[in-house]
Amino acid sequence: MTNKEKYKQAFSVLHTSGRISLEEERMIVMRKKARFQAAAAAVAVCLAFTGGGSIAYAADLGGVQRKIQLWVHGDQTDADIVYNASGSYDLWYEGTDGTREELHGGGIAIEEDGTERPLTEAEIMDHLNQPTVDYREDGSIWVYYYDQKTDITDRFKDGVCYVKVSNGETTLYMTILYQGGWCTSPHKYESPDSFS
Repeated sequence: MTNKEKYKQAFSVLHTSGRISLEEERMIVMRKKARFQAAAAAVAVCLAFTGGGSIAYAADLGGVQRKIQLWVHGDQTDADIVYNASGSYDLWYEGTDGTREELHGGGIAIEEDGTERPLTEAEIMDHLNQPTVDYREDGSIWVYYYDQKTDITDRFKDGVCYVKVSNGETTLYMTILYQGGWCTSPHKYESPDSFS
């Protein structure tokens, strides 16, 4: 008896439970695949309608709109901000007297290789969280940084004032020129000569 005959004899007692057809198996797989593709298409259509509405909403505003909390004159304020792809922003909030206040700004950053790019959302938020100097109508001068309100009116000497501010995590050294701008540094007070 040859090996072929031995195999036939050994496996002849085995019977399949039904006729197995490769074509039938292929059709079952194709049907499952078609059902999955139909379900995926239905989900994609639903997402397109939902996402399309959000995209249209953002496109109407010119960018991505978010609600944020911002420190304005030492008070935490709810604000709406739109980040534009150009690196600019439009921001509005309700002032203490109930009027709508608006801020607009932004710009570009210059990389080490000299290329320009729009500011990121994080860079814009960092800018909005910087200290500000306010020259009031009554002649007083105030520095605002997060929840701090500091009257610096009488602290100018030869047209320069130095103020140290901190939010608990970050300490900044401000050099303020009377009616001439200000700069901040995390390391030291800047020389007034660096302003020119």
